[in-house]
Amino acid sequence: MVTRERWLPLTPDGYRRICGIALLLLTGIVVSGAAVRLSGSGLGCSDWPTCEQDQFIPEANLHGWIEFGNRLVTGLVSLAVVAAVLGSLARRPKRRDLLRWSWGLVAGVVGQVVLGGIVVLNHLNPWLVLGHFALSMVLVWNAVVLHHLAGDHDRPKFVAPPILRHLSGWLSGLAMVVLATGTLVTGSGPHTGSRDEPVPRLPFTVREVAQVHGSSVVVLILLAGAIFLSARRHGGNPTLSRAVNWLIIIVAAQATVGWTQYFTGVPAVLVGLHVAGATALWMTVVRLRLVVTDSRGPCTTAGTRRPM
Repeated sequence: MVTRERWLPLTPDGYRRICGIALLLLTGIVVSGAAVRLSGSGLGCSDWPTCEQDQFIPEANLHGWIEFGNRLVTGLVSLAVVAAVLGSLARRPKRRDLLRWSWGLVAGVVGQVVLGGIVVLNHLNPWLVLGHFALSMVLVWNAVVLHHLAGDHDRPKFVAPPILRHLSGWLSGLAMVVLATGTLVTGSGPHTGSRDEPVPRLPFTVREVAQVHGSSVVVLILLAGAIFLSARRHGGNPTLSRAVNWLIIIVAAQATVGWTQYFTGVPAVLVGLHVAGATALWMTVVRLRLVVTDSRGPCTTAGTRRPM
């Protein structure tokens, strides 16, 4: 008799690749969701879970297909998340922490599907749209943590100095503020998500919330610079160097795109790039925080980790 361990083993490297695919698709759904809103396709499918009341797929309608395409990406994400759960069961050696974090992805995707339906049925209420984006960022955080933990077996031990731990903690909190104020700018701006019917906007002026958002970005840039200098001083770890270098690159690019879009009338293309950049920034911040707070070496036995 063939045992389950013999016909369904999964190496740590193989499982990490599965987690990487899930992370990639989760970031992709954020970008595809932004494309739906920026193209005015938010109500291209006016019903949920079907596109229209009497049909599953849209008619020959560009906006309907853009919205439907975003739903298809959600389906791919669901498959990847299921693969992450099954992979955590098949991985050898088995680890309970990976199983728990993979189930977190399942809970998040279910919440996304339900909240996405509520957004459509409430005609793109801006507060619900912001909640949908916030939940996406929680999912991305979960996926980054899972991918990081899945690579424990191949990562050398590194003990970060206390100053980097403190700075990365402040950076994580400030990044949340930057994301939150950025969504307020978007929710107050001209891209409502629908071309066919009026959609209410948040009760703020773009100029006011943009000033708050811009101020938080300036502080983030200064903090990123402090982390870069501190990492150079306490260098020697390639994982830390890569994380810090990516942080500087993404912060600089994101600030450039953000200020350019503000002074050019927030064109849809630049807004889309800014959303993608915000997702990349959040991933980089989470990854950096994991690197500097993870002082343990390779882990090959079952156990519990506190990554953040």
